[in-house]
Amino acid sequence: MTEETGMISVTRDDFDVNAVIDRVRRPGMGALVTFLGVVRDDGIDVMELEAYEEVAVKEMETIRDEAFEQYPIEAVEIIHRVGRLRVGEKILLIVVGAGHRKEAFSACEYIIDRIKQSVPIWKKEIGKDGERWVPGESSGGDA
Repeated sequence: MTEETGMISVTRDDFDVNAVIDRVRRPGMGALVTFLGVVRDDGIDVMELEAYEEVAVKEMETIRDEAFEQYPIEAVEIIHRVGRLRVGEKILLIVVGAGHRKEAFSACEYIIDRIKQSVPIWKKEIGKDGERWVPGESSGGDA
């Protein structure tokens, strides 16, 4: 990871979206595309996220590197939270910087799709009706 390519992290801590955007921003970028995933209200009280953190970070670094190979982008930062989160709390932030919007949007979509397919992060929804593990993207779920 270098300053030019951006930070990848798995954390229990909340994060400041604007601070990340400011960190990614470069003078030559005409586009900064962000994806912010939050815990949605699907009748749950809490979402618990678990990760094999070391492998998750390495896999997200690989995904970032693939995005750099496939799209003319300048920077990527990915932050994924784990732990117990309530409805409305931030789960995932992806910021992609590029010269133009089309490349930034395409790279961001690629990154989120690949994270859902291959990063070892699991979600459990906990509500008044009990708890359930959310199936992953590769199994056809809406995780």
